[in-house]
Amino acid sequence: MWGGRFKSGAAELLRDYTESVSFDWQLYRHDIAGSIAQAKMLKKIGVLKAGELADIIKGLGEIRDEIDAGKFKWKIEREDVHMNIEAALTERYPAGAKLHTGRSRNDQVATAMRLWIKDQIVSNQYAISSLQSALLEWAARDLHVVIPGYTHLQRAQPVLLAHHLLAYVEMLERDYTRLADCAKRADVLPLGSGAIAGSTLPLDRAFVAKELGFARVSENSMDSVSDRDFIIEYNAACALLAVHLSRLSEDLILWSTAEFHFIRIGDAYTTGSSLMPQKKNPDIAELARGKSGRVIGNLVSLLTLLKGLPMTYNRDLQEDKERLFDTAKTVQSTLLIFAEMLGHIEVNEAACSKAASDPLLLATDLADWLVRKGVPFRQAHHLVGEAVALAETQKIPITQISLTDWKKISPVFDASALEVFTLTIGLATRTTIGSPNPKLVQQQLARWQKILTARK
Repeated sequence: MWGGRFKSGAAELLRDYTESVSFDWQLYRHDIAGSIAQAKMLKKIGVLKAGELADIIKGLGEIRDEIDAGKFKWKIEREDVHMNIEAALTERYPAGAKLHTGRSRNDQVATAMRLWIKDQIVSNQYAISSLQSALLEWAARDLHVVIPGYTHLQRAQPVLLAHHLLAYVEMLERDYTRLADCAKRADVLPLGSGAIAGSTLPLDRAFVAKELGFARVSENSMDSVSDRDFIIEYNAACALLAVHLSRLSEDLILWSTAEFHFIRIGDAYTTGSSLMPQKKNPDIAELARGKSGRVIGNLVSLLTLLKGLPMTYNRDLQEDKERLFDTAKTVQSTLLIFAEMLGHIEVNEAACSKAASDPLLLATDLADWLVRKGVPFRQAHHLVGEAVALAETQKIPITQISLTDWKKISPVFDASALEVFTLTIGLATRTTIGSPNPKLVQQQLARWQKILTARK
């Protein structure tokens, strides 16, 4: 590869330390696609003859098929995926020696990485939509179930379980669109930038961009070969996605405890204990919660990697791939197994109903009742707080406070005030957009069903 400059071969330790083929082999399809486009362009500008182009395309196709079949022999001494493929091609067809004309590994690597991320984003978005569909199906299946909503992990106000699940559909949609936005900035062709300063050959970069499906070509050769913003951005989007999955995991873990007992996760998606025979652990959710730290760590590693690099390409950038591949694999596998697991969750309606029957969940509704009677909200809030304190003192539910005691708190109270503690009324009277009113939740289900159906 660079033997003309060196009088001796690389030391074995250097070879082992600098190789990347053990992990960047995953770029083989994208490297081959880039090489085929490069060869077609070289033919177009007169560097390759028709027969040479045919040999190169044929040889690259053979190599791709061998890799697909697991028959290709990767050689560590050839350092990376790019040199392995080029060397194997040249051994079979001499025209392969012309393929690298006007190309550096710097712009070759950047091109393969951008192609890989574009494809990976499509796979991630498909998996996100699958998880959204699974949440939607669960929400529709248990549409009538009411649970307490929590703030500070304390019971706050009643919500439909479906409303809670749709909150995650919304969060995942932001992840979906963030990835779509990331794909736009990855959709730039760096090939033709050379090592740093372009080429003296009349390379047709627009032709290559069209062949590979890139929206445009890069405008600055130095930025082209050193830019890893698109990798950082992808990892940042995935880190936030992993955080959302971790938050969903936490809810599932809490809901499946004996203390909550809101759900039962199917046996096929839980594990037992090596010591305690009664245990049934939500390991998938726990692992997803733990793996979020791994994805966040990958993002921090990449940011740290780039922060002190001078222009342009530096070998440090080889370290971007393992972090990228690990992040992509982690979030993709988590999305897919979650989508499957959610279809095997059973809701314990009795436990949910018992928890949601706490009348204090509707304490704010009582304050709103006072507001409708003309009481300023801050005063209404204070009066309801007095009622809550009185019920605690008397060790009775707030609904059992006598009318006499209600009148002592405020003469505004009358018997009709207790109607606010009817759960169905409490949900039905929440008519603001985005609230857990059953009719509004049904509308949201229909809206999301339409959106996700259109993506299929």
